[in-house]
Amino acid sequence: MAHSLHSSSSAAPFRSNRPDLATEAIRTAREDLAACFRMAARNGFEEGICNHFSAVVPGHDDLFLVNPYGYAFRELTASKLLICDFHGNVLDGEGVPEATAFYIHAEMHKRLPRAKVAFHTHMPYATALSMTEGDPLIWAGQTALKFYGRTAVDRDYNGLALDVSEGARIASAVGEADIVFMKHHGVMVLAPTIAEAWDDLYYLERAAEVQVLAMSTGRKVLPVDPAIAAATYKQMREGDSESARLHLAAIRRQLDAEEPQYRH
Repeated sequence: MAHSLHSSSSAAPFRSNRPDLATEAIRTAREDLAACFRMAARNGFEEGICNHFSAVVPGHDDLFLVNPYGYAFRELTASKLLICDFHGNVLDGEGVPEATAFYIHAEMHKRLPRAKVAFHTHMPYATALSMTEGDPLIWAGQTALKFYGRTAVDRDYNGLALDVSEGARIASAVGEADIVFMKHHGVMVLAPTIAEAWDDLYYLERAAEVQVLAMSTGRKVLPVDPAIAAATYKQMREGDSESARLHLAAIRRQLDAEEPQYRH
């Protein structure tokens, strides 16, 4: 299912003026992203070696961190993550990105400057809802209201994203959304920080899970009144970035105690 990015994908020569990629901010971003990979694996959000997280490199808006092709999430560490440019050149790290990871994430970061972080998974419950008729979320559970008014649906599934045009098409479907349900495919979470991307990814799957469970009863699932849903969304978004920061700190403490190698 996964495809290696071939060097011929690069449309520009490798830069000769190598930037400083060993700053403290970049090291922190590497560790934060590695922690998200490890905890995503623990929660069953990964699918083989096919899913990918990326983050714009601090101080370098034309570069992004991404996982290398061929590794499961639970294997990743801070030093294993690649730094790539938008042409497919790997400036730091061993290996290459998975092809769809490059074509989707490079276009997301290039075309949507607000998307400093992009997490793409085929996590089961959210992906299941991407396969159903109508809008994926029906706003019946409190956790789902965190995403009220923040979602988009890419309804035009077009096979694997193995070229720039498909990555650009997916990016164009985002609009102003933070959460994209990709029909017949999976989900994409976009955020300004790694912490906020993790927080949204985690709660999105939890919201999808309880909705699927409610639907499985065969009884009618009752949505929250729209006015109350909108008000609850505003309540949830107050202090959301700080809550996300604390959430990421909590998973890092767990990993520091149980899987400290993620930082290496």
